[in-house]
Amino acid sequence: MSNLVEENLRTVKQQMELACQASGRKTEDVKLLLATKTVPLEKLQMAMQAGEVLFGENKAQELRDKFPLMQRYNRVEWHFIGHLQTNKVKDVVKYVTLIHSVDRLKLGQALHRQLVNENKTMDILVQVNTSYEESKFGVPPEVALELVEQLSQFETLNIKGLMTIGKLNATNDETRHCFRLLKSIQAEVQERGFPRVDMDVLSMGMSGDFRVAIEEGATIIRVGTSVFGQRYLPDSYYWNENVRQDE
Repeated sequence: MSNLVEENLRTVKQQMELACQASGRKTEDVKLLLATKTVPLEKLQMAMQAGEVLFGENKAQELRDKFPLMQRYNRVEWHFIGHLQTNKVKDVVKYVTLIHSVDRLKLGQALHRQLVNENKTMDILVQVNTSYEESKFGVPPEVALELVEQLSQFETLNIKGLMTIGKLNATNDETRHCFRLLKSIQAEVQERGFPRVDMDVLSMGMSGDFRVAIEEGATIIRVGTSVFGQRYLPDSYYWNENVRQDE
């Protein structure tokens, strides 16, 4: 199994390099984040032993369970990449350095309150639903600037960029359109010059579409299946948690 994880990592990195070459980008400008949803600890340890340091979790409970078991790997950095309910904010902010999925003002308010209590700040990304699919969370593209402006009022939140999930089971052209839309929103936000907003990060691309995402400007790709193997549940389970937005 160890050799398989390492072999998969080599394959993914080769594909990353090819995508960077095709788009005239430097390979060091794109970070590989390993998505850990349902992945057993032994496989995560294999990835760490292969030199990987950036991991992202979708579920607050899994994050709580995995974090203490990985503490001895002190180089590891955790991000939260799934839909975040306001009642799980306290559980998440203690473990991660970046939250990819801030998609509503109420969540920003909950994060701000918790961070004030802890005298901390948090780097965040604003999640945009570029595919307009009802099964996905994320702010609609046409109101993304408004949400960024609203969130920028909170001095505890450092907005580092944007995140999106490309259209699932789509053609390359359909997926590419989603990523180009996110890139265009990034440019619009940069023009506005909001406080505490850098817009340096574009988190987009998963196992099935990360090459297209790199070609369209991704700085973080979120890859799980291509490294750890198929999961027993489809991607739709992880990206549509069937909960109300304000829970």
